[in-house]
Amino acid sequence: MIEEAWSGNYSSAIAMNERRIADDVMLLSFPWRTLGIDFRRNVTLLRLADGKVVVHSTASFTEQDVPAIRRFGEPGWLVEATLMHDTFAKQARAALPDIPYLAPEGFAKAAGVQTKSLLPPPQEWDGEIDVFKIDGVRMNEHALFHRRSRTLVLADLFFSFPEETSGWPRFFVRHVMRLPRLFGISSFYRSFIIRDKEAFARSMSALLALDFERLVVAHYEPIETEAKRVVEKAVANAGLSKMTTGE
Repeated sequence: MIEEAWSGNYSSAIAMNERRIADDVMLLSFPWRTLGIDFRRNVTLLRLADGKVVVHSTASFTEQDVPAIRRFGEPGWLVEATLMHDTFAKQARAALPDIPYLAPEGFAKAAGVQTKSLLPPPQEWDGEIDVFKIDGVRMNEHALFHRRSRTLVLADLFFSFPEETSGWPRFFVRHVMRLPRLFGISSFYRSFIIRDKEAFARSMSALLALDFERLVVAHYEPIETEAKRVVEKAVANAGLSKMTTGE
């Protein structure tokens, strides 16, 4: 598994927390530990106007987790937005076996499950959820924009840790991941995932042209207000501000 190879180990999700961040957006957070740090795995539920739910990202769902999803709405699609997130694909497919599983090209081979292409997105999403491919990166990452809630959902492009992070986790995030403000594009992503900075910068320009207020990332805290401003700063801190602004 790609993600497992990066982490070296992982823990099964044993204590899921629910968090409503908008009327039609629910965050389910699961423990995901490696290197002595709980990076969390966020599963984002995006509800459409007809009540169907997009389950963005997967975890080792238990018998209790699927009813929690159904309380929010009827699951319509499983979605992975990066090749990195293959660890729990088989468990998620077993938990929700009867809905389409959408993922980037190459995911099915990496995960060992059958998937359908994330692009183009389903017609049922028209006018409600847009999908953007992040160009210039390995692992084939995509972004989803839920229009009604103005929520941008990403995978590993950004990491976001709370200010109260302390001890070894804080040291690791600030000095190894090189995120002095506890949010941004990690050193790993900058060094090993981005392969074409100009193409990547064009994708960042496209994302920053969206009118988003909230940001959900796969690992740890969502940004619930002024997310666009936070992302602009993170892109600048990654040394891409001149390219994204055309200077």
